[in-house]
Amino acid sequence: MDLVVRGARVVDGSGGPSYQADVGVEGGRIVEVGPIRGGARRTLDGRGLAVAPGFIDMHAHSDLALLTDPAHEAKAAQGVTLEVLGQDGLSYAPADERTLDTLRTLIAGWNGDGAGVTFDWRTVGGYLDRLDRGVAVNAAYLVPQGTVRMAVVGWEDRPATPEELRRMKQLVAEGMAQGAVGMSSGLTYTPGMYAPDAELTELCRVVAGHGGYYCPHHRSYGAGALRAYREMIELTRAAGCPLHLAHATMNFDVNAGRAGDLLDLLDEALAGGADITLDSYPYTAGCTTLAALLPGWAAVGGPEATLARLRDEPTAERIRHALEVTGSDGSHGVPMDWATIEVSGTAEPALADRVGTRLADWPAARALLLADRLGTTILQHVGDERNVRTVMRHRTHTGGSDGILHGAKPHPRAYGTFPRYLGRYVRELGVLSLEECVAHLTGRPAARLRLPDRGLIRPGHRADLVLFDPATVASGAGYEEPRTPPTGIPHVLIDGRFVIEDGRRTDVLAGRSVRSTGRR
Repeated sequence: MDLVVRGARVVDGSGGPSYQADVGVEGGRIVEVGPIRGGARRTLDGRGLAVAPGFIDMHAHSDLALLTDPAHEAKAAQGVTLEVLGQDGLSYAPADERTLDTLRTLIAGWNGDGAGVTFDWRTVGGYLDRLDRGVAVNAAYLVPQGTVRMAVVGWEDRPATPEELRRMKQLVAEGMAQGAVGMSSGLTYTPGMYAPDAELTELCRVVAGHGGYYCPHHRSYGAGALRAYREMIELTRAAGCPLHLAHATMNFDVNAGRAGDLLDLLDEALAGGADITLDSYPYTAGCTTLAALLPGWAAVGGPEATLARLRDEPTAERIRHALEVTGSDGSHGVPMDWATIEVSGTAEPALADRVGTRLADWPAARALLLADRLGTTILQHVGDERNVRTVMRHRTHTGGSDGILHGAKPHPRAYGTFPRYLGRYVRELGVLSLEECVAHLTGRPAARLRLPDRGLIRPGHRADLVLFDPATVASGAGYEEPRTPPTGIPHVLIDGRFVIEDGRRTDVLAGRSVRSTGRR
């Protein structure tokens, strides 16, 4: 064998009891689990460590980071061996020259503007081919519905025409056929939020026909959150499409302690035969762009039109009223409390001194939006710890960092989600057992992605493995020092190759695209 891990505590991803055993690896796959009598080219002493399948990040924003940062230690050091990209309805494929230029500006707050990246793809398959040249970790991709709508309908707030709908369905079908695992939406982000339910249902039928799932950032996590969740359940039921709820929680004071209401809604749907999973991150703060909070009508026409509206005094006053009085659709229907908004990154280096500050009021927010040309990233401190713990206990739960890596002071979830689950919520608080938690981070997401040879420690499965110390594993990242690496994770392997060895990043680029298995 290439490698034998001896005497580790095997937490196999199934949720079943852990046990002590050896794990043998050859040719990038697990070949034996149990007492292994034969030799190996390399033996690793696993005593005192747990060995688990590599963690699967069900909600990642590493679409450009995988290309610009070969080390990608933010995720590799956490034990993440697979990320799901193309989230929240906005990413870089499929795209033409016009939409690509707009996207680079629109989501610069998530990913930077891509300076230094050669955008030599235009299709989903082309992007996945680019990843196949070698990246830090494996990656799957969702067709971004907002990007598709931008390419076909543009920035108009109206239903698609029959011909436009046909073209959008064609783009989604092409992306699925080229390897996407599903479709995402960002229904508080423009232009995807302009799509009515009937349009989304038709696109979901295409996704279902290719064996994929729908992953919406739905229309509200604040006022009307339960209504928004119910909308997605009913929409996917009509389409016959599996549903995966992105960063599923109940935010803002109006929803404090109400996660149980959400889970009751999901349990009712599951009992009726619905196919639903969800992901969440173990933090109370959210993270997005400052521009995302604006009302949807303020973004009609695209970023330059938004900036023009912000410069116009009467229109800016309308925006303020929507934010502070009625609660805009971009801010989840909740009137804005500016004290909850912390600047985490700016596109303009000259504005770097704003990072870490709280916005005082609308004039301060407006000035920053204009000066930074909508490129500002924020933390939004609107979560509820009771809701975080309640959601992670659910039988459909998986882990998703929603990690935005860009910005001077990013959300610590990008660097700490997975060790925080293991250290804080398993060892310290006992919210989940170790076996339950690992299943949430491995076997369950692999099943949602329909990956028959990942997510479990079984002979024949890929040797994507993480070795960690259950007694010491912890997230080093916090809100003040968000890029501090985790502790207690000495080894991470992808296809049997060490990506992290003795706590250090190697130069191995073992990651590749993970493509859909095709039609159901």
